[in-house]
Amino acid sequence: MLLEGYYIVDKGIAAAIEKEQKNGRKPACGRGCSSCCKTHKDIPVYPLELTGISWYAAEKISGPQREVLRENLRQSGKDDPCPFLIEKACSIHPVRPMACRQFNVFGNPCEEGEDPYYTRRGDVLSPVKKHVDQAFFIMLPFYGVEKESERVRVIETGAFHRMVRELHSCNWKSLAEKMRDSD
Repeated sequence: MLLEGYYIVDKGIAAAIEKEQKNGRKPACGRGCSSCCKTHKDIPVYPLELTGISWYAAEKISGPQREVLRENLRQSGKDDPCPFLIEKACSIHPVRPMACRQFNVFGNPCEEGEDPYYTRRGDVLSPVKKHVDQAFFIMLPFYGVEKESERVRVIETGAFHRMVRELHSCNWKSLAEKMRDSD
């Protein structure tokens, strides 16, 4: 259900980026760009996403990257870069949160410390609501909202946003311990 939701969001993002490119705009984000991973301190993350991140970190990350990630998680604080950022790359890229997937910038690459959402909002891709709503609709059974009519109501009211947490406020030390225990 998480990966299906991500697929829907990714499809919407790809279509939105393609539309912008047809209008002559070029994405500034690319492999190795990690500006937002360093500057954004209020990344929303939902419980199902946290479950996916925890599973991926504990079960899929291996080798030297695993120890670096564990250390990042142990030392992570509110003012630090994203704990999953390793050598300018997202170590959990396949299961990164929806907020990260949707944050795309056009034009010039971000300056060091810049948050383009505030400095040049027009260059930041706006999420495609239809796809985001479809993704949440798919994910709601995880939260016990199974009936279609209830899921529609939860989407329309935005009630699912009450479950959101900030990525930097999560207790990542416990994930570091879980990773150690699964070694």
